[in-house]
Amino acid sequence: MSATNPTVSKKPTALWIKLLGGFGVFVGLLVLLVVFFPWDLLRGPVNRYVSERTGRKFEITRRLDVKVGRTTRVIADGIEFANPDWARDPHLVKAESAEFEINLLPLLRGRVELPMVSLHQPFFGLQIQADGRRTWALGKDTSDKNTVPVIDLLLVDQGTLNYLAEAQGADIKADFAIGQTDGAATEKSAATPDMPLSYKARGTWKKETFAAEGRAGGVLQLNEARSQPFPIEIKANAGRTTLQAQGSIGNLAALDGLDARFDLKGQTLADLYKLLGVVLPDTRVYAVKGHLTKQGRVWNASGIQGRLGASDLSGNLIFDRSDKIAKLSGKLQSKSLDFEDLGPVVGVPVDASGKTSKTVAKTGSSAAPKQVQVAGKVLPTASLDFERLKTMNADVWYKAAEVKNAKGLPLERIDAHIKLADGVLRLDPLDLGVAGGKLIGLIRVDANSKPAKVQTKLDARTLQLAKLFPRINATKGSLGKLNGRIDLSGGGNSVAQVLGSSSGSVALLMGKGEVSAVLMEFMGLDGGELIKFLMSGDKNIVLRCAAGAFDVKQGLMTSRAILLDTADTVINGNGQISLANETLDLVLYPEPKDKSILSLRSPLRVTGTFSRPAAAPDTASLVKRGGFALLLGAINPLLALAATVETGPGKDADCERVLAVASPVKPPEKPAAPTPAVAEKQARPVPPAPPPIDR
Repeated sequence: MSATNPTVSKKPTALWIKLLGGFGVFVGLLVLLVVFFPWDLLRGPVNRYVSERTGRKFEITRRLDVKVGRTTRVIADGIEFANPDWARDPHLVKAESAEFEINLLPLLRGRVELPMVSLHQPFFGLQIQADGRRTWALGKDTSDKNTVPVIDLLLVDQGTLNYLAEAQGADIKADFAIGQTDGAATEKSAATPDMPLSYKARGTWKKETFAAEGRAGGVLQLNEARSQPFPIEIKANAGRTTLQAQGSIGNLAALDGLDARFDLKGQTLADLYKLLGVVLPDTRVYAVKGHLTKQGRVWNASGIQGRLGASDLSGNLIFDRSDKIAKLSGKLQSKSLDFEDLGPVVGVPVDASGKTSKTVAKTGSSAAPKQVQVAGKVLPTASLDFERLKTMNADVWYKAAEVKNAKGLPLERIDAHIKLADGVLRLDPLDLGVAGGKLIGLIRVDANSKPAKVQTKLDARTLQLAKLFPRINATKGSLGKLNGRIDLSGGGNSVAQVLGSSSGSVALLMGKGEVSAVLMEFMGLDGGELIKFLMSGDKNIVLRCAAGAFDVKQGLMTSRAILLDTADTVINGNGQISLANETLDLVLYPEPKDKSILSLRSPLRVTGTFSRPAAAPDTASLVKRGGFALLLGAINPLLALAATVETGPGKDADCERVLAVASPVKPPEKPAAPTPAVAEKQARPVPPAPPPIDR
């Protein structure tokens, strides 16, 4: 066994020690070089390089220093970065001094990542064009989103920001400051330790007058949150809409991680379409509050509580902008809904006198004045903006437990599923509480057609006659339940246009019940009976059946059957109702079943308009009968009563036949088993048909 040579083993070890020592010296010298390198000598080359790469002037005006590390820190005294030639403001950013961290490796891929940017007394000139060009994109192609720098945290002390987006109707100037500074804060927006940054903005948003003020944390988190979400508080108004909110946010650039309480007020919810892109109906003055969060592209408004006109409103809504077309979903309910608050939804002006224009002038809004109902028209004539239905989808349930102030209409409650998809609005199912019964079915609006196509299919179930006409005293003591069906399709941009062009059918049926005798005798113009009832008090008489059925074509309703059959009178009728012109032309033919004096049983003609209907007996018939009474009266005044005596020729109507004619067509039912007599008759042989006659 040979001994190891110590000289040979020591030489490699000494060599490695020398190499490592030399490398350490080199690194040390390099570190010293970096630390003590006069970086300001590179200020000119850096200015030229950035200017060349971005196509706009960049200049560090006084001093440059660099702190090299895994994340390199750059310190610049005096910085000016110009905007593209097409921009309004000359500078994208201009500051007394700047300090920012930059990740070096992403620079090799042409991506600018700035974990932190701190600016002293900065000015920002931000502008975006309709074609996608934006001043904060740092490449020569300013429409390329990949050239937008990624800034995580932004620290500012005091400065100004201008934002211009002509396509959005936005032109805003904001002043901000750390701590309370003259012109940058008011008493309400004064800085606090947890929210040291106060701001105040003014200008226009969506071409509406805009103003805002509030407070925020000292570090603005523009992208990924690197600490706890920072607090924010805002009070803003745009046009006729006011927003107050307080909470926190994790990503200011995308408003992601928002968690705040809000208080929203305005003249109509429809204004939110212009301001935020949310399609909501035209309403009266509203005020709602709740809890608002945002994750990604999904907004969630929960715990909504407030008032809409004179109605209460509560529920939850989700607005999802993840897809190409945004979607609104949720549930809303009202314990008590004032009927007048529904007016704008169906095109009834909020103020038919036109006083809303004063509100517009007072708030400085450029919104158009409310439309005024056409004089003499009952059906709503104001145009409805169906085009908005194409800009959003929806799936919302709404329920009103009680409807009050219905202006003589028997509407008692509302339960509707509102579905909007690809420009087609469906209220399906639609369940309305009407006159103690139900009006159920669907309403469909297709906004893709011009004008919009509207389809209505509603079934009336057990409507109580006593509640159907609450303002007519003669019907309050009546008993009976009505059933019916409405099946109409029309087109137009208002309720009046849709009904005026509609086609389909309308039917209303009633079985056994009771009606006011005064009402029936008035319709029959029975003077003697009317005097008797008025002297001794009204009483109800039995109604055997009633039916009203109309075929509708292009807004003209033509009667298929009109019938009222009571123990005293049979009334048949016919005629037309024009939904387009809102005119009536009906004739009722009463036939008494009893004898009465002072009776003028002539046909009753119903004419006029929906706003001013008129009912009068057939003039020629009354003149003839009245003339005969005067002739008898000339001989003997007592004999004049003979001309008014009725012999009661009316007979019970064939209710089953009439109701069958008036009833909407139904699927055939399985026939009942025949009676023995009928079965025997059906079993008899049928004689052969006679041979055809040669012609």
